Amino acid sequence: MKLTKQGRGGIDALGPAPVVVLCRPQLGENVGTAARAMLNFGLGELRLVEPRFGWPNAKAVAACSGAHEVLNRMAIFDSVEAAIADLHHVYATTARFREMRKPLLTAEAAGVEARSMIAAERRVGILFGRERTGLDNDELALADALVRVPINPEFASLNLAQAVLLVGYEWFKSGDSTPQHQDLAEAETPATKGDLDGMLHHLVTELEAVAFFRSRDSRDSIVRTVKMMFERRAMTQPEVHLMRGIVKELRRGPDKTGRGANETEVADG
Repeated sequence: MKLTKQGRGGIDALGPAPVVVLCRPQLGENVGTAARAMLNFGLGELRLVEPRFGWPNAKAVAACSGAHEVLNRMAIFDSVEAAIADLHHVYATTARFREMRKPLLTAEAAGVEARSMIAAERRVGILFGRERTGLDNDELALADALVRVPINPEFASLNLAQAVLLVGYEWFKSGDSTPQHQDLAEAETPATKGDLDGMLHHLVTELEAVAFFRSRDSRDSIVRTVKMMFERRAMTQPEVHLMRGIVKELRRGPDKTGRGANETEVADG
């Protein structure tokens, strides 16, 4: 039996996604943090089965950190069967191996499979168990497949919201097109060969002015090395301008009139 009334809001813009079903959660704050984790990864529909606390619950609201819309739309049921009655495919999360003839998937594989099912207009749910004991065998039997998150076998204890977050992340990642590697410098205009040559000439001219090079051979070797450094860096135009500004200021010295330190001392004396 559904006990709460669903409202309307910005969650509609998230698009179709799996329903999260929490079976007999014991603490309101765990439901709040689970709602927060859901919204982090584009999951908007939350269902509770026989929560062990009253509703509304102030601790849940405080713990949701702004994910109020998930809680406002939340539905409460008096059995797992009722909570999943309108779904076509249900995944059940478990931390233990069970003697059941059901597919056992990682959260990553479940995320990919769920997205394919939802694209085919099938309703999908993910069932999570109680904080201390998880789902029992009768509840697991209602699922079409089991989901396990790879975790340290020596310490496999996950908070309910952590479990929701991990599974939600894999769901979101399955539809995310963010490149695995991004070069932030790509957003800036790359330096041309002419930019680099001009900067190198500026630097070498100033180094010659302070007798940095000990010999002609030394000069040629150092210039080649510096040039390769600049080329390998794949500098942008702003970086070239910055570098030339640095060289210019080093040449000017601390006195903004353009006189060097020794000139200032002579003039003051």
